[in-house]
Amino acid sequence: MKKILSMMSKSELEDFCISLNESKFRANQLRKWIFEKFALSFDEMTDLSKNFREKLKKNAEIIQTKIKQKQISIDSTVKYLLEFEDGNLVETVLMRFDNRENLTACVSSQIGCKMGCAFCATAKRGFVRNLSAYEIAQQVLVIQQDLKVKVTNVVFMGQGEPLLNLENILKAISIFNEDFKIGKRRITVSTCGVVPGIENLAKLDFQCTLAVSLHAVSNDLRNKLMPINKKYPIEVLIDSLQNFVQKTSKRVTIEYVLLGGVNDSVEDAKNLFLLIKNLKCNINLIPYNPCENDQFSRPKSIDIQKFKYILEQSSKKVTLRLERGKDIDAACGQLSGKFNKKISPC
Repeated sequence: MKKILSMMSKSELEDFCISLNESKFRANQLRKWIFEKFALSFDEMTDLSKNFREKLKKNAEIIQTKIKQKQISIDSTVKYLLEFEDGNLVETVLMRFDNRENLTACVSSQIGCKMGCAFCATAKRGFVRNLSAYEIAQQVLVIQQDLKVKVTNVVFMGQGEPLLNLENILKAISIFNEDFKIGKRRITVSTCGVVPGIENLAKLDFQCTLAVSLHAVSNDLRNKLMPINKKYPIEVLIDSLQNFVQKTSKRVTIEYVLLGGVNDSVEDAKNLFLLIKNLKCNINLIPYNPCENDQFSRPKSIDIQKFKYILEQSSKKVTLRLERGKDIDAACGQLSGKFNKKISPC
């Protein structure tokens, strides 16, 4: 079988070059072509000898992940349906923002998800498997190769719960940092509230941004929206975040999806204000994007603005997430993997 170069560590790539009777420094040239110059073929690697390129063609491939489908939004967001070697499919998104140089890749960490959040399209699929670190990294590599652009930011906000695949997430972050030259402060990991995972990150002095999906301020409502709350209720989650902030000196991001008539009232905003008033955090409000045959609806504009105004009295940074890719089902909560070969959609 041909070796997949983008799935090799530096030392593995050096050993591979030596096995082809080439100097191990060739590994650095290959890594630069793959991760920084977005090469799709060995013929593009013009500073390698023709003989070496022929050896590579016979013994290796650059990447194994294939683009199954590609959709481009009217706002320039690009959603990819990617196929891995085993035939499983996953979605990843490139987001562009007006007047900003940043290009943000929203990557998936699992195929499917077991967390069962009521408003999430991915949850309807169930869980298939974790993605490897290299499968996560290849999502960004595919974007760069396809569009010939440099991804500057990565958010683990696609399909799956990142903290239930923590080992591969941490390895993927190292790959993004070392090979893609993406700084850790430009990487965000989101969780629905897996407290043991948050505690592990605190012990590791985690330097990426931690985002936590809260979405409710009472245990009764959060139990209905997010089953994880039955295991780790709100008070336990907030305690773990306080501990994370204390140990890492990092500000966390509280994400709150506004569901029309469910969690978007003035009373909800006041209770959220009280819940996080002593937590070092930013607040990211996300107006809900309805899916097909959905039980939830988008909140009214006036309710969104009231909610935001109340939270701004806390002196914390409160942002209203810019909607990207809504017309191609690439917005928050809409990634479903509905074309997956292995599992039929619910």
